[in-house]
Amino acid sequence: MSDQFVGIDVGGTKIAVATLQAGELSESTLQHTQLSSQEALVAQLISVIDEARTPDTKAVGIGVPSLIEFATGRIRSSVNIPLRDVPLRELLTDRAGVPVYIENDASCAALAEAFHEGHMAVPHLVMFTIGTGVGGGLVLNGRLYRGATGAASEVGHTIIGLDLSDGAPEHNGVFPQAGSLEVLASGTALDKLALEAATADPNSFLGLRLTRDGGVTGHDVVDGARSGDEASVRCLRILGERLGIGIANAITMFDPLEVVVGGGVSAAGELLLGPAREVAWRYAVPGAGARCSIRLARHGPRAGVLGAALIAAQEYADETGAVMEEAVEGR
Repeated sequence: MSDQFVGIDVGGTKIAVATLQAGELSESTLQHTQLSSQEALVAQLISVIDEARTPDTKAVGIGVPSLIEFATGRIRSSVNIPLRDVPLRELLTDRAGVPVYIENDASCAALAEAFHEGHMAVPHLVMFTIGTGVGGGLVLNGRLYRGATGAASEVGHTIIGLDLSDGAPEHNGVFPQAGSLEVLASGTALDKLALEAATADPNSFLGLRLTRDGGVTGHDVVDGARSGDEASVRCLRILGERLGIGIANAITMFDPLEVVVGGGVSAAGELLLGPAREVAWRYAVPGAGARCSIRLARHGPRAGVLGAALIAAQEYADETGAVMEEAVEGR
């Protein structure tokens, strides 16, 4: 049998697990995330690895919504899960008996999008994941870019809109910051735009949803936009144009081959991506991104678990001197 790699995607509500062998990703199994304590979650991950591994398992990759010191696998801090200042790689490797690698979940998704049919297809890629917040990942020269300390690719905290006419405003220490991509272009921002539109016109599609349900969200905006509701289309245009500024910055800074947009809000498709693409090309420096395309993510909710397995295969290949494609495809 060929080498097998386990991918685990840890979220705030569920954990997805799949195996990658001979270039094929298995169906994912799901279980609810243990959020009661750090100890409970670590114990759950040990159990998940034990259930997924086989004699062919060479390494395990785990994607978490966390800031990570990749070289040691220490979790610095996390969003929505109780992991903080814990040497997770060391703990799990000792218990599992195979190498375990820990990576940020959005970076896992970026690596998954860079691969196609077992091969590194896009060696220069920037990913934006638009969900409740905004995450992202960078693949440069065929490798994830993590920065000096592992904190790179926090694209949601880049500033895209701030009045600096009198210099920088006083900072209140709260994150996400005013003017950041996360504040202006996330699913939470779309919820806010939806409520404003619904309140402004109670007889509109969004206004009627607000009356019926007692609230209105980005999901309602997508429903309305698909049915041609003008206010809903406007909400997605605004969000898309804000995202487009972030994409323009990424194109100008990294000159990637692809910018990929994923996450729950990307379900709006071209209703979101169309305005984002138009603004990105308007604001990117002429000549930058001459070979770049801007597209929706292809792997959907499977990107995290696939990327985690690819992390395991990539790191295993580095340590053994194998070629990455050989590790993934079992050649």
